[in-house]
Amino acid sequence: MRDDTQVNEVNPSEDNDELYEHHRLVADKGQKPLRVDKFLKNLLKNTSRNKVQQAIEAGNVHVNGQVVKANYKVKPEDVVQVVLAYPPHEFELNPENIPLDIVHEDQDVIVLNKQAGLVVHPGVGNYTGTLVNGLLYHFENLPGNAQERPGLVHRLDKETSGIMVVGASERAMAHLAQQFFDRTTRRTYWALVWGNVKDDEGTITGHIGRGPHNRKTFQVYPEGDYGKHAVTHYKVLERLGYVTLVACTLETGRTHQIRVHMKHIGHTLFNDKMYGGDKILKGTTFTKYKQFVQNCFNACPRQALHAKTLGFTHPGNGQEMDFDSPLPEDMTNLLERWRNYSVHSQHLE
Repeated sequence: MRDDTQVNEVNPSEDNDELYEHHRLVADKGQKPLRVDKFLKNLLKNTSRNKVQQAIEAGNVHVNGQVVKANYKVKPEDVVQVVLAYPPHEFELNPENIPLDIVHEDQDVIVLNKQAGLVVHPGVGNYTGTLVNGLLYHFENLPGNAQERPGLVHRLDKETSGIMVVGASERAMAHLAQQFFDRTTRRTYWALVWGNVKDDEGTITGHIGRGPHNRKTFQVYPEGDYGKHAVTHYKVLERLGYVTLVACTLETGRTHQIRVHMKHIGHTLFNDKMYGGDKILKGTTFTKYKQFVQNCFNACPRQALHAKTLGFTHPGNGQEMDFDSPLPEDMTNLLERWRNYSVHSQHLE
C-alpha cells in the first residue's frame, strides 16, 4: 500500500462545493478484500474509527473517484481518497501569551472564565490564538489526547463566555471526561432570548443534528429520525417585555444545544447571528425602538449566552466542587438597557 497523502484539489462534487484531498491511499496488488472503513482505520495514524465513519457518512471517502459506503470492499490497486471541503493544513500547537482568567488551579484541575471571542481549540480557520495555545503558555505538561487538545474535556462556542474546567493531568482529564460522558456534571447557562417565554420553566427534548443546507448550523429533528438525543431544562429568571432572561440546565452536551433548542421553541438567543437572533424578532415598529435594539446589539455584539455555573467531582480528592461565573460586562450592560426600557418603554414609544 502506498500513502500518497497530498494537498491537490480534486474534482468538485455535484453540488459544486470544492473538495480537497487530505489522504490518498493506493491498495497493494496483493490487497485482500477489506471493508473501506477498516482499511482507513488501519492505515491512517491518529484517526479514530468514529472519525472514519463520519467521513464516510458525509460522502467524503472516494474509491477510484466514486463515493462509497462503509461496506465497500477495497480491492488490489484501488485508489482511496479522503476529501474534505477545506484545504489540508499542517499546524503545531505552540504556546502563546494569551491572558486567561484563572479562578482555581491545583495539580488535577484548572478552572477558568473564558472570554467571548476566544476559540477553545485550533481548527479550520483558527490555527493560533486559541484557549489551548494560552493554556500551553501558562501551564506545563498538560495531558494530551487523540485530538491534539491538551487538557480539554468540554468546550464553549467562540462567542459564548463563562466557566470551564481543564484536566491538568492524564488521570484527571480521563476522570473529568467520564463525568461529562455520564452527565454527572452540573452546568447552568444564562441566556437572553427573544420573546416573552410563556411558561416559568420547562424542558426541551429533541434530537440535534447538522442543518441540511449549512454544515455550520444545527437544528432539531423528529425524535429518533436524525441527530443526537438532547435535553435542555429552562427556567425564567426575569421578564423584560420583548426579551426574557432564562437559566438553562444541560442534561446533554450537544453542539449549539441551547441556541438550537431555544430557537426551536420560538425564542432565539438575542443577537445570535448564526440563528437569526441579530434581527428584531419581537417588538414594535417605532423608529426609536429599532434604534434602541441596534444599540443593544452594539453593546453585546455576540449571542447573549454565558456559562454561569459548573459543578463536578474533583478527580483527586473526590470532593464536590461548584463554581459561579459573574456575568461579563457586555451582558450586564445589555440587561440594564432592557430593564430600563421595560420600565420606561411608554416614554420611548
